[in-house]
Amino acid sequence: MATHEDTIYEDGSADAAAADGAPDPYATTEADREDGARVFNATGGDWGDLVDEATALHEERIVVNMGPQHPSTHGVLRLILELDGETVTEARAGIGYLHTGIEKNMEYRNWVQGVTFCTRMDYLTPMFQETTYCLGIERLLGIEDQIPERASIIRVLMMELTRINSHLVCLGTGGMELGATTVMTVGFRERERILRIFEAVTGLRMNNAYIRPGGVAQDLPHGCLDQINGTVGELRQGLHELELLLNENPILKGRTKNVGYLDLAGCMALGITGPILRSTGLPHDLRKSQPYCGYETYDFEVITRTGADAYDRIRIRLDEMYESLKIVEQCVERLKKVTGPVMVEDKKIAWPAQLSVGSDGQGNSLDHIREIMGTSMESLIHHFKLVTEGFRVPAGQAYVPIESPKGELGCHIVSDGGTRPYRAHFRDPSFNNLQAVAALSEGGQVADVIVAVASIDPVMGGVDR
Repeated sequence: MATHEDTIYEDGSADAAAADGAPDPYATTEADREDGARVFNATGGDWGDLVDEATALHEERIVVNMGPQHPSTHGVLRLILELDGETVTEARAGIGYLHTGIEKNMEYRNWVQGVTFCTRMDYLTPMFQETTYCLGIERLLGIEDQIPERASIIRVLMMELTRINSHLVCLGTGGMELGATTVMTVGFRERERILRIFEAVTGLRMNNAYIRPGGVAQDLPHGCLDQINGTVGELRQGLHELELLLNENPILKGRTKNVGYLDLAGCMALGITGPILRSTGLPHDLRKSQPYCGYETYDFEVITRTGADAYDRIRIRLDEMYESLKIVEQCVERLKKVTGPVMVEDKKIAWPAQLSVGSDGQGNSLDHIREIMGTSMESLIHHFKLVTEGFRVPAGQAYVPIESPKGELGCHIVSDGGTRPYRAHFRDPSFNNLQAVAALSEGGQVADVIVAVASIDPVMGGVDR
């Protein structure tokens, strides 16, 4: 609660008791001040600051909280809007409503356990957080060249399926926020096909913890490649249906054309990446400019447009999904030819589980248990040490960026030579891109704020971490 000590005067006097002849420091209105200086009472919080400022200036302004309890801000983003009628004159984002402390928690778990934390940050792109985290660890370990080819192909396969998954949610929820319920139902119907593949491969639909330091947790199950091939054909039909619903829809174009405009200079100034940046015509994609996981060997195009508005971002995401399907098909063809392990050979790093599906569900295979419990003392020691303590990573730091569906996602890993991260900090594109809220919204209508935020596609789990 504010006290007289919070009162600030236009002439700079505050807090201290008045000297002889000085203005009364406890005066809280202009009438009480002999010199007639304006008075600003700070009552705490951004809401109070804006209201007090508006009152003192005698202007008719409305300050509105849009969220965090608002359907289009997904319950966890607060937008503080200053309105002049229906026009937004100032927009600010209030974050922190989904803070999880994931990065700090990772400092208290071993390197492999960290995967189960970072996968939960942006819960629509789990495979990307897992990959950038593991690539950083592998760089510090010096084993980047030892990752089996099959493991890298599986990583690319899972990431591209995840990219489609994320874009489908973006378009589906964005359509729902504009009142287009069919876009939501079609988008989530197609997403469900991808989640079935994830469940077949990893045992989980989300928060998979599948990509591990040194490779992936386990190989693809029998019949998975045929399932993926069938799903690719179904997804093409579903994406075409979305195109028919969206591309030339006059209502959608009316709501999104020239709305949420941000040019290249604005993107560069704010550090914006992903579809927002590519909608300005700049073909920036880390899969091409700084390839990882063998992306330089795949055939795909970087999708760009030049409208720099919400409509172009929709079209970019639609076209990117088709490019991802092309990469998925190439991965399937390669996996048919490339056999071998999916984890690095070094047994002091490789996660020891040999998973198989038994009568009791999914777990360690009986053959593996027989070996470590009755045959090989060395296997038992490795298993015990890796599971209880984990491997050590040489002291140093690494930053490996990758291209997530929302832009540049990177993990800055710092090791002090122990079995746990000294620091793991993620550059999440949702966090950086959310800076653009003011630039995209101010000067537009209240209804356009919904469109602008949807075109950013922020996931607050990645913002608040």
